[in-house]
Amino acid sequence: MINKRKSIVLLIIAISIALVMSGCSNNISEVNKDPISKTEFVLGTVVTIKIYDNIEEDIGEEIFNKSFSRLREIENKMTINANESEIININSKAGKDFAKVSEDTLEVIKRGKYFSELSKGRFDISIGPLVKLWNIGTEAAKVPSEEEIKEQKALVSYDKVVIDETDSRVMLKDEGMLLDLGGIAKGYGADAVVDILKENNIKHAIINIGGNVFAHGNKNDGTLWRVGVQNPKSSRGEYIGITEVMDQTVVTSGIYERFFEEEGKRYHHILDSATGYPVENNLTGVSIIAESSIDADSLSTATFALGLEEGMKLIEGLDNAEAVFVTKDSEIYISSGIKDKFKLTDSSFKLVE
Repeated sequence: MINKRKSIVLLIIAISIALVMSGCSNNISEVNKDPISKTEFVLGTVVTIKIYDNIEEDIGEEIFNKSFSRLREIENKMTINANESEIININSKAGKDFAKVSEDTLEVIKRGKYFSELSKGRFDISIGPLVKLWNIGTEAAKVPSEEEIKEQKALVSYDKVVIDETDSRVMLKDEGMLLDLGGIAKGYGADAVVDILKENNIKHAIINIGGNVFAHGNKNDGTLWRVGVQNPKSSRGEYIGITEVMDQTVVTSGIYERFFEEEGKRYHHILDSATGYPVENNLTGVSIIAESSIDADSLSTATFALGLEEGMKLIEGLDNAEAVFVTKDSEIYISSGIKDKFKLTDSSFKLVE
């Protein structure tokens, strides 16, 4: 079983899911190569914001403070790992009553339910009972009994999440249901920071929320950001290829992020709402490139759970979302919209045209 020290190491490594590469411009010496940055632990992970605009440090510090305050505000509303939050309040009233929520929480639940419906439940914001049962990523992680899985799986049902937009209220129909926004809140946080950057006229920045990377604007030498796509077979922050982005996010879900081993078998953290067990298919990871980080956060989990064929079908049917799928036999499949923007850099993988 994975120990606490290893969990911490993997958490720090996960920050490098997408690595922002150095620029290749001949004018690189003429631009601000050394950004101002700030790193804090929030939303259950390490968050780094780097600003590449030429601004005074005190102005940058003010922007950082606004950004991290906003992230803490989101965390305080949506965490399930505290004494109280809006999500905890919703869960405590499951099967009994509506709970009043803020605009932030209402928006995340609405978006989460949309992607739950879009993926036919393969991404499900009511996955909480199974997450709590498995406890993957904690010292308490273990393989539950068949009876326990059957009992908790019956409580996972996104269509029993009732949203009252008029009065900003949410209710879970059945007692024992649990919302878990861990697969979407980081994306919402990244989008919120981008809004703050725009409000403060920042044009060149990188936001990294535990590996959820948002490239705001372009580089301040006019070129695109080059972002490395994580090798899902490695926990060392290695990447398999590079994609060029501007005003886009890169989010990866895969089997390397959180896992534990029992009796020689590895169990990763992406749970299948249909079986109650970790998803089993031929994928090791999916990276989503999109304009919205909350969308990419949801889609990375949904497409991984759907598998290569159905996941690719979903992506090809959406606007403003692309994907890189990596299989267990080291094959890479990319969606049509980024065929000229993705470059394979690891020869141990094969790009399937």
